[in-house]
Amino acid sequence: MISKDMTITEIVNNYPQSVEVFLSHGMHCFGCMAASFENIEQGAMAHGIDADALIHDLNRHIEK
Repeated sequence: MISKDMTITEIVNNYPQSVEVFLSHGMHCFGCMAASFENIEQGAMAHGIDADALIHDLNRHIEK
């Protein structure tokens, strides 16, 4: 399960299928340097994205 305190890189490494969800939310930063130390909540806030909605969609997507 994905949580707000996980880094973007950690999520992508553990759940490669999550890239689709990041892209659909307008987050293209999974390959940038900040992704390795920024948690999902910080990354979402930096891009003006609702972190709760993103995490919900990520978890729903990885359950498939």
